[in-house]
Amino acid sequence: MSTIPVTDRTRVRRLPDRGAYDREVINSILDEGFLCHVGFVAEGAPVVIPTGYGRDGDILYIHGSAASRMLRSLQQGIEMCVTVTLVDGLVLARSAFHHSMNYRSVVAFGRATLVEDPAEKLRALTAISEQIVRGRWEDARKPTAQEMKATTVLALPLSEVSAKIRTGPPKDDEEDYALPIWAGVVPIKLEYKEPVADAKLAGGLAVPAYARRPKG
Repeated sequence: MSTIPVTDRTRVRRLPDRGAYDREVINSILDEGFLCHVGFVAEGAPVVIPTGYGRDGDILYIHGSAASRMLRSLQQGIEMCVTVTLVDGLVLARSAFHHSMNYRSVVAFGRATLVEDPAEKLRALTAISEQIVRGRWEDARKPTAQEMKATTVLALPLSEVSAKIRTGPPKDDEEDYALPIWAGVVPIKLEYKEPVADAKLAGGLAVPAYARRPKG
């Protein structure tokens, strides 16, 4: 495994045993998700915006309208923080204090750059599309020149990044294990339902396999 250098910002201080700095572990969490939260400061106030993303190698791409305040702010090179969280279960302890969640999360810091090269921009948009629904990009109509112009893509190097992970059962105080209170984990899994066809769909078109299993 490739270990990412730890910085003051990425070091997990609270429960450090849950920290992970291996590139493969971080990438596996990022690849399973498709929604991130982008934090930055705009006009002196903190802002956190949810958005889709795509990973291509050691680069995280985000995109949106060229008129987006978030993208216009970030392309100026201000500091940003991106988080991705996957919740795997609710941890029900015997005491209220020790309730928790099982999760896998990634936090990345840095400064984004505007993607201007047409080939990289198209590659980034492909990565974002495939991150959400693998296989859809090949079927969909590709962006026109005007649509590309109306879309801003930013690239964030995944060089200052770490993961934090919790697994396992509740951890109660020793004297609480004898209490007659149920304790354990309620697993959580993202479930995709049966696709619903657009009312204007042309006749004779079957649901593609990737629509039933978006993440492959």
